Amino acid sequence: MNKYSKAYTKLAQFGRELLDKPSLMDGLPLISQYAKDVIGAQRCSIFIYDTQKNELWTTLADGVEKIVVPSDKGIVGYTIQSQEPCIENDAYSSPHFLADIDKQTGYITKNIGTSPIFDSQKKILGVLQILNKEGDFVAEDVKFMTFFSHYISGFLELVNLYEKIKKQ
Repeated sequence: MNKYSKAYTKLAQFGRELLDKPSLMDGLPLISQYAKDVIGAQRCSIFIYDTQKNELWTTLADGVEKIVVPSDKGIVGYTIQSQEPCIENDAYSSPHFLADIDKQTGYITKNIGTSPIFDSQKKILGVLQILNKEGDFVAEDVKFMTFFSHYISGFLELVNLYEKIKKQ
């Protein structure tokens, strides 16, 4: 049994735990931890796409305060524009990589895997970003990230809807 077979088996338990989380800030750490554990990475961020401001933001960036990126910048911006997963096994050689964020945070990014997160209408909600996998990202990682992005999209969509209703 490979690591992804075990990961999919644990997915049901993860899903039950996620359903108990009433807000984005409660659910994001659980999502991040599960993705890091399965991929074998140091960090995971969920970037939310703000279409009105045309930017991506995350408040969950493993030890970093809120990060805001224009939606056409960085590897997460490239993921939004292409609407496809992206792997960069040498982050600093990528023309899309934003080295300034590493400078600001003091973190050194070696490799990155991203996957767009779509809502039920096939509009992009955000981007799943995983950093510093031990070894290189491979095709199986892309399959998992894509599946996992679909899996968590319902939670993100419902929480966003709930937040909009609360504001009204």
